Amino acid sequence: MILESRLIPAVKADAPTLVFLHEGLGSLGLWRDFPQRLAERTGYSALVYSRFGYGQSPVLASARPAEYMRDEALVVLPQLFDEYGLRARETILVGHSDGATIALIFAGSLPESQQPQRIIVEAPHLFVEPESIDGIRAARVAFESGDLRKRMAKHHRDVDATFYGWNDVWLSNAFSDMNIEPDCARIAVPILAIQGLADAYGTLTQLDRLQQLARGPVTRCEIPGCGHSPHREKPAETLEAMVDFLTVAARNAR
Repeated sequence: MILESRLIPAVKADAPTLVFLHEGLGSLGLWRDFPQRLAERTGYSALVYSRFGYGQSPVLASARPAEYMRDEALVVLPQLFDEYGLRARETILVGHSDGATIALIFAGSLPESQQPQRIIVEAPHLFVEPESIDGIRAARVAFESGDLRKRMAKHHRDVDATFYGWNDVWLSNAFSDMNIEPDCARIAVPILAIQGLADAYGTLTQLDRLQQLARGPVTRCEIPGCGHSPHREKPAETLEAMVDFLTVAARNAR
């Protein structure tokens, strides 16, 4: 594949690989040093990449379909795993926003014995909420009239294609019925779900439904005074929540 990607080697032998899936306006670079820090704390390897249309990966050639997250989960991610010689069962998915949704779709598509060992999601979207659309409309104003375009241009090869490729599909009528609840109901592995309580793009209803649907245990982490990006806005709290979750999981697996 030709996606921008980076593999951080493991410290521990036979360690799983943390796979980081970024948000709707994210990229490899926008994770900053968070993947490195989590890898160092756990001893695991980490795979970080930019999806098509993001970062330094190829620019989008056409508009995204309403099912773009399902395509990323069922077509692109398996191809990336093949490229790096990974099996899903050897991984722990760490997804943020759109990336969280992609992670849940991917895990739910597999038999229980083949699902990732664990899943960590920040601000997942199981379905479209009015708050999500309000936040995305506000982002369009910030991009066209504020400084969002300038800030994004530092991180993406084609900032306009990146922004509108995400914003247009989220605001389309075809996307309004997006719902991955059936996928979540097939997930049997432990999940850590993190939500900022000041998130402009979603509410705790997303975590409520995930907890109700998932077949495996769901651990919740709700962070006061935090918006849509816990790993950037509250990195210490977010890192500790992830490390605690993975440490307990590793202990229970022995």
